[in-house]
Amino acid sequence: MTDRSIHNRKDEHIHITLNEQVQGKGISTGFESYRFEHQALPEISFDSIDTSATFLHKQVKVPFLISSMTGGTPRAHEINRNLASAAEEKGWALGLGSSRVALENKAAAASFQLREEAPTIPIFANIGAVQLNYGYGPEECSQIVRLTGADAIVLHLNSMQEIFQDEGDTNFSGLLSKIAKVADTLSVPVGVKEVGFGIAPDTCSQLIGAGVQFIDTAGAGGTSWIEVEKYRSQNTIKQRAASAFLDWGLPTAKCVKRLSGMPKPPDCLIASGGITNGVDAAKAIALGADMAGYGRSILPEAVDSKEALLQRFEQLELELRISMFGIGAQNLEALKNTDRLISQNA
Repeated sequence: MTDRSIHNRKDEHIHITLNEQVQGKGISTGFESYRFEHQALPEISFDSIDTSATFLHKQVKVPFLISSMTGGTPRAHEINRNLASAAEEKGWALGLGSSRVALENKAAAASFQLREEAPTIPIFANIGAVQLNYGYGPEECSQIVRLTGADAIVLHLNSMQEIFQDEGDTNFSGLLSKIAKVADTLSVPVGVKEVGFGIAPDTCSQLIGAGVQFIDTAGAGGTSWIEVEKYRSQNTIKQRAASAFLDWGLPTAKCVKRLSGMPKPPDCLIASGGITNGVDAAKAIALGADMAGYGRSILPEAVDSKEALLQRFEQLELELRISMFGIGAQNLEALKNTDRLISQNA
């Protein structure tokens, strides 16, 4: 690959995540270590189960969101249109892919402008936190929010990805104070997410102290962006080094349990990272998450069509509702406070 522009990189990421084995190895999400204890007498009607939630001051039909994935190219635009339209129809929240390219290339901006397809659902924009060390600040973040019509912005932390990316930005020094300045300046909520290696409680506490209003675990067990960048890299040594980090990261389930159990947990905790079905999403909420995010596991349907996405969304929602029915949880509050999630390691 000779053209290393950010525009090409977006399409390379889509191709690699669809066609290569990019999941971490020797590590899992941790959800397989938990089982719901079946309730043979649920004492509720399946039809009356309520999965509605509030996110970014808006009502959603289910506590599900589309994790930030892509944007900036014609192919990404078509994927994002499918995602936005399906999310609007099903009442999911929508995370936009990293939006820096929208400011740097006006032609790319359209792929992030999705309010026509999704006028009512929560949408959050997204930019790498490290860009705050490369010329970006509160004004640029505000521009992205205005450009996208977003209800919030997420600053993503992707230090390991940037190290393995040939053209990566690797100066992560002094970011906390700059994140605090963005959170203090912007008129919309500011969140922080990892990209697949998890967030530990001490980091979470620092971010909450800096004014961050929601945290996305984006834990290990799903896509490894070290592996994704390995496939892109032209650096033989980095390609070889990537194998030493196949099991890097904090499992998603462990992140959720630890962050929700903090003395001062996040106002809103999102579980993502390797969640592929509604049962694991239910486990995440029972462990203390408020929302569950889906990324690469729904990308094939997003590439296919809106109709394929709608069917996939319907399946995920059904799996959540069946899980709740199976333990007698009438609503998300009951699911979050259930005593029927059993650790297999206990």
